[in-house]
Amino acid sequence: MSTPSIAIITGGSRGLGKSTALKLAEQGTDVILTYRSGHDEAVAVVAAIEKLGRKAVALPLDVGKSATFDDFAATVRDALSKTWQRESFNFLVNNAGTGLQASIVETTEADFDELVNVHFKGVFFLTQKLLPLMADGGRIVNISSGLARFALPGSSAYAAVKGAVEVLTRYQARELGSRGIAVNTVAPGAIETDFRGGAVRDNPEMKKMIASMTALGRTGLPDDIGGVIASLLLPANGWINAQRIEASGGTLI
Repeated sequence: MSTPSIAIITGGSRGLGKSTALKLAEQGTDVILTYRSGHDEAVAVVAAIEKLGRKAVALPLDVGKSATFDDFAATVRDALSKTWQRESFNFLVNNAGTGLQASIVETTEADFDELVNVHFKGVFFLTQKLLPLMADGGRIVNISSGLARFALPGSSAYAAVKGAVEVLTRYQARELGSRGIAVNTVAPGAIETDFRGGAVRDNPEMKKMIASMTALGRTGLPDDIGGVIASLLLPANGWINAQRIEASGGTLI
């Protein structure tokens, strides 16, 4: 019997992270998922993964607080030892994030700093701290946004830090290639989740507008993205590297 792969998914208690965790479990991958405040939701995802016959652990983490990453890495090391009798994991999905809808004029320095800390600094340094625990030949998927390609008013700061993540992805792929680690970006379009208070999911007019701009004629669902991320971690897709893969249904093409 082969040893299962283990994936770490930040923000895995809901939305895209939850979908990714379940899709990976269906593929036979075990999961360490993180949550910031949704403990009950995280426990429910763990239960769902176990129902699929895989192992899972939920760990608290605020990706905007890089000073905690050394302790988090130690917690991951302990979880690997206790749950899997292993010293390494295979996949890292940098998914956790927050949103902001504000014009350039309206964006405060505090807003900007939070986006940078969560979406860029957090991705950079969390990956750095976890690399010693990642097995050679592993994979990293960073989450960007369609907004890094097309410009919609009110998303300048959010889209800018996602653009930074896309550049970081290419550098990670270049520097980690010697270890056989492939790194890619997945850039979702508008998805029906509770992100930004359900701004897409709960707004019929917003959904209608986005659908009108999308070739496939609808807004996205979490499983549209979870499936894409999980597919990048399949053995057959290991030659895909340093790529930006937009999953938006063909928005603004």
